[in-house]
Amino acid sequence: MIQQNRLVQEFISLVQVDSETRFEQEISVVLKEKFGKLGLQVVEDDSMAKSGHGSGNLICTLDATDKNEAIPTILFTSHMDTVAPGKGIKPQIGEDGYIRSDGTTILGSDDKAGIAAMIEGIQVLKEHNIPHGRIQFVITAGEESGLKGARAMDPKWLEAKYGFALDSNGNIGDIATAAPGRAEIEIIFHGKSAHAGVNPEDGISAIQVASKAVSRMSLGRIDSETTANIGSFSGVGPLNVVCDKVKMEAEARSIVQHKLENQIAAMKDACETAAADAGTTCEFNADIVYSSYMHDDAAPVVQLASRALSTLGLTARTFHSGGGSDANIFNGMGIPTVNLAVGYQEIHTTKEHIAISDLVKTAELLVAIVKETAKG
Repeated sequence: MIQQNRLVQEFISLVQVDSETRFEQEISVVLKEKFGKLGLQVVEDDSMAKSGHGSGNLICTLDATDKNEAIPTILFTSHMDTVAPGKGIKPQIGEDGYIRSDGTTILGSDDKAGIAAMIEGIQVLKEHNIPHGRIQFVITAGEESGLKGARAMDPKWLEAKYGFALDSNGNIGDIATAAPGRAEIEIIFHGKSAHAGVNPEDGISAIQVASKAVSRMSLGRIDSETTANIGSFSGVGPLNVVCDKVKMEAEARSIVQHKLENQIAAMKDACETAAADAGTTCEFNADIVYSSYMHDDAAPVVQLASRALSTLGLTARTFHSGGGSDANIFNGMGIPTVNLAVGYQEIHTTKEHIAISDLVKTAELLVAIVKETAKG
């Protein structure tokens, strides 16, 4: 049912539209036109003002083929933005069946492979009169900037019972059933300046305080579900003055929400203890920018995806991801959502590539999920 040549040309067309994160204006216009021509109701939400990106999120709704309310509404989601370098992408179709850029840019299969699969899937549903319930296709802006588009979305737009993100690494059949929540942390240590050669004992080195705080922290791989990292450490001043201010930026992640909260608390305690021991203070600000999610293999949303894969002769393989995605946000909005692998490889590099066969399988999987949903 999937028309491979049409799908490939759609993908080639999409990746040639510049859409680096924060500059989604052009791709947004293109997508609104494409989904509108397919007969979907297309709405751009008002998240742009809050996210600071070039577009709001697009909510494209395909009406049910009949009035059977027993078929639940489902959603598929992908993001319209890419990382840099993503301007002037020149896709190349290799004799080995892979699509690549010319090596000077990324390819953009993350996540225009998901969008191309959506467009092809919709056309197949219509051409073959496949019965289906109401389907929402949610295309977000700012995913690559920390899920900013989805985070700024009002949940009122979403009505789905289950969600499927088409935005995971791995082989077709891999299902990310869990992903960590993430906290962004900013810490400022206050010291006391003094002449480093004449009277250093009258000063308090913020660099020393911050270093002692870091030495008290558990960082890197905390356990199988939790990580933490210091991303930047900045204390700038003249060589002959005791540094009186240091700023650190850090993150913590965990698939288990209370472990994330415990890691934040432990890092805060390390900072405050080091500051108190030195007779000074620090400012510790942590923001959990998105929550974790976890579904077991028996969860209905996982079973639905697994059954769809089996109809294609594929085996479902569940795993826990180490990175967040828009699936985190939609789970947080109360819609059980998993992230499905689409087969892209070496993303965020100029070596990014994807197999044409995986584009086809992703579109086939979308149609299969729709069919399984209609079976009830």
